[in-house]
Amino acid sequence: MTTNEGGRVKRIGGLGKLAGERVLALARTGDGAEVVGTRDALFLPGGVRIPWEQVQAADWDIDAATLTVAEVGTWGEERPVHVVAVDDPGLLLELVRERVTASVVLQRHAPVRGALGLFVIARRAPRGDQSLQWSFEYDEGLDPDAPDVKAAAIAALERARDEVGDR
Repeated sequence: MTTNEGGRVKRIGGLGKLAGERVLALARTGDGAEVVGTRDALFLPGGVRIPWEQVQAADWDIDAATLTVAEVGTWGEERPVHVVAVDDPGLLLELVRERVTASVVLQRHAPVRGALGLFVIARRAPRGDQSLQWSFEYDEGLDPDAPDVKAAAIAALERARDEVGDR
């Protein structure tokens, strides 16, 4: 990684110039690659940049010393998951938790059939200069294409958008 005097990233491995991104936490892998957290994104080895609002979940396995990052996905498609062996995560784990949590503006469960339902989730980029990104997470056993599920999702989204004033 190369930074300028202000700590802003100029180059991370093969990622090239990343104007305006300030390194907030950094960890090294066993082979010397870097996992970098900035205000706006998580950078993984191999040139992978994941904006915080696109991180669905991140888990640390202390025994295996691995960070597993799952990206927000699309229903019915395989969700991108990245597993990185990290020697010493340092402050990176705290940053990941804080940034992912901060990206979630709203998360509401909407029942569809008994206990089965879906979550409506609104996420926002850290800069706050982009519109909210809305997504659904369906409970196991629900078909998102079923008419009652679609109707529940639309109604839940409308209520959620009203709640946060996203019109």
